[in-house]
Amino acid sequence: MMKAIIISQPGDPDVLKLADVPKPEPQRGEVLITVAAAGVNRPDVAQRKGVYPPPPGAPQDIPGLEVAGVVEAVGAEVTMWQPGDKVCALVSGGGYAEYCVAPEGQCLPVPEQLNFTEAASLPETFYTVWSNVFDRGKLQPGESLLVHGGSSGIGVTAIQIAKALGSAVYVTVGSDDKCRFCEQLGAAKAVNYKHEDFVEAIKQATQGKGVNVILDMIGGDYTPGNIDVLADDGRLVMINTMNGKDVNVDLSVVMRKRLTLTGSTLRSRNVAFKSAIAQALLEQVWPLINTGMIKPVIHQTFPVQDAAAAHRLMESSSHIGKIILEF
Repeated sequence: MMKAIIISQPGDPDVLKLADVPKPEPQRGEVLITVAAAGVNRPDVAQRKGVYPPPPGAPQDIPGLEVAGVVEAVGAEVTMWQPGDKVCALVSGGGYAEYCVAPEGQCLPVPEQLNFTEAASLPETFYTVWSNVFDRGKLQPGESLLVHGGSSGIGVTAIQIAKALGSAVYVTVGSDDKCRFCEQLGAAKAVNYKHEDFVEAIKQATQGKGVNVILDMIGGDYTPGNIDVLADDGRLVMINTMNGKDVNVDLSVVMRKRLTLTGSTLRSRNVAFKSAIAQALLEQVWPLINTGMIKPVIHQTFPVQDAAAAHRLMESSSHIGKIILEF
């Protein structure tokens, strides 16, 4: 048996309970990780509310999409890892627990300068940003990127990776403090959407050219503005619909500017797809972490038994960067 945070029933953060549950066993191609820290992400909140069920085969009542710790055991045919290795991993669920299984290809080595808490902040946002900004959005050096929610875990990751790889990054955030933080982190301009119209602000900042790629987790009424502020041949990549999924857009603008509207969800993709992202991160991004060019941004850590407090902080949107549970 092991200790884990379970969703006792759909509801508010207080439905998260510490419980004794069976310890998982690694199957073929999987490793068992002794979890030192686990990241908290918005999909965890959605799962807790009962609106984002885990995919088949994933733990149904233990949230958590990213962990860091030590390989405890390996399943059959595992060749990449052995017991004692320090890893961080993207998982489909089950991260809020003392032990978690992960496909071997979805594990990455803990960067040499980072501790487990810092490493646990990496997988979910780094996989998401790489897959959507660089694979789907095809951001190139010299192009520009706009990220809504620039102070979120996704945002601080996108700012750092895109800038390190040669792109100018613009963001929208909800306070002047968050603006300052994002610009210190490397954003060319941060727009406080509560005080400025982001379309006009970004057009002014880009001398009317607009941006090449937008990473949007807002949706809803942001969508017409996104289409307006995209440059010709621009790409809008949607990864969440926090302001709603139903929108009205002028498709003639899409045609005239030759825009690409796309999006994705990562959790349900297969192991081979996620493992390919891991390999790209290992080759393209992990060296930048090891040199200190890209750094984890952690807002607050909580003991695992305080998972409800961590979720309340996540839902407040007052944080900058990642929220982590420690074991």
